[in-house]
Amino acid sequence: MNSTPEASPRSATWRKSSHSAGDGGDCLEIATGISGVIPVRDSKNPGSRVTFQAEAWSAFVGAIKAAPTPK
Repeated sequence: MNSTPEASPRSATWRKSSHSAGDGGDCLEIATGISGVIPVRDSKNPGSRVTFQAEAWSAFVGAIKAAPTPK
C-alpha cells in the first residue's frame, strides 16, 4: 500500500462503490485503468488516497465477497 498522493494521477477516472449510499455518507471510490495498481479514496476527502497493488486489492475484494453476511 502506498499513501503518497503521487501514487494516483489526478487525471484518473474514479468510480464510486456500488454499495455506497450516494448521499454524501461513507463512499469509497476507486480509480481504474492504471496498470498494476488500484488507487482508493474517500469521496469526502478526494485529495487523500492510498494505492494498492492490483493483486492485493483482488485478494481483499475476494475475501470480502467470501465473508458471511452479518445478520
